[in-house]
Amino acid sequence: MKKSLIALAVLASAAGLASAQSSVTLFGIVDATVNHISNSGGASVTQLTNSGYNSSRLGFRGVEDLGGGNSASFWLEAGVNNDNGSGANTNLNNQPGAANSVGGGGLTFNRRSTVSLAGGWGELRLGRDYTPQFWNMTVFDPFGTNGIGTNLALTETSVPTAVRASNSIGYFLPANLGGFYGQVQYYLGERPNNTPNKDDGTGYGLRLGYANGPFDVAIASGRTKYLAGNADQSNIAGQWNFGVATLQAQYEWDKNTFYPGAAGANLKARGYLVGALVPVGPGQIRFSYAQYKIDAVAGTDPEAKKVALGYVHNLSKRTALYATYARVSNNSTSAIAAGGGAGNPGAGSSSNGYDLGIRHSF
Repeated sequence: MKKSLIALAVLASAAGLASAQSSVTLFGIVDATVNHISNSGGASVTQLTNSGYNSSRLGFRGVEDLGGGNSASFWLEAGVNNDNGSGANTNLNNQPGAANSVGGGGLTFNRRSTVSLAGGWGELRLGRDYTPQFWNMTVFDPFGTNGIGTNLALTETSVPTAVRASNSIGYFLPANLGGFYGQVQYYLGERPNNTPNKDDGTGYGLRLGYANGPFDVAIASGRTKYLAGNADQSNIAGQWNFGVATLQAQYEWDKNTFYPGAAGANLKARGYLVGALVPVGPGQIRFSYAQYKIDAVAGTDPEAKKVALGYVHNLSKRTALYATYARVSNNSTSAIAAGGGAGNPGAGSSSNGYDLGIRHSF
């Protein structure tokens, strides 16, 4: 009897220890935006939408200490359309088209759904996650690829893996490398091997960077395979925090078949962005200038230029008010709307728009 009581006490103690070494967190962001887009030579629209400053989301994450500096963790994060209460779509196997997109009704963990093992050797991460080539575009963009200020290079490509990849296997370097960081990722299209498009949706990406004090720079590249032609995306970007302002810049060069409205295979494109973040009291001024050009057919290369200016006012650590204005100028063969959004300005026309919103995080 005494031995049984002792055994039960040991088990209870071990269970309590395991519980103390594990944690699960509920987190999220609710971001509501009044968005207006006015297109010269086309339609205009005003709408209540979401994610003008940060992407609306609901997530769960947890970590367990395995001892010896190692840990196991999971991360489930769903996009939320809080303007209408629906969940966001997710891509099944990195394939284009509506047939490969599911969700939009209930909660779908489209933003991230991963399980990881980590330690002094780095992190192994499995599941749906950001692609390496996307990180530079969002980290070094004053508008963080959200809202009407989003970089043209992102709004002008419809490559399924431009932001995230499903069925991915990723490795991240450890954080103790003297400022160097990086990741490598391989993802699967999961097509049958007896079909002509067996490699569709399969790809890989790599990102390497160096951060030291106010300075941060990184280069990234990725390729997704498709029968119609590979989608290649590469970029280099960085920033320098001068205290009074943080200057950011990025340059992209792409090659793929996924440019809306531009016919032809393996089209090349290139673009750049320069911007700044300027702290002002409890808020921040945001500014960017971007340009993006698609090399289509001689004399018809679509090109657009974009200016965006915004201000964020922090009411607290969790709640902020924001306003953003953007203007897109198109050449004679380009027809891009501000924010890549609703309406069509018509080739050679301009598009103006603004976001007015509130963001609350928890």
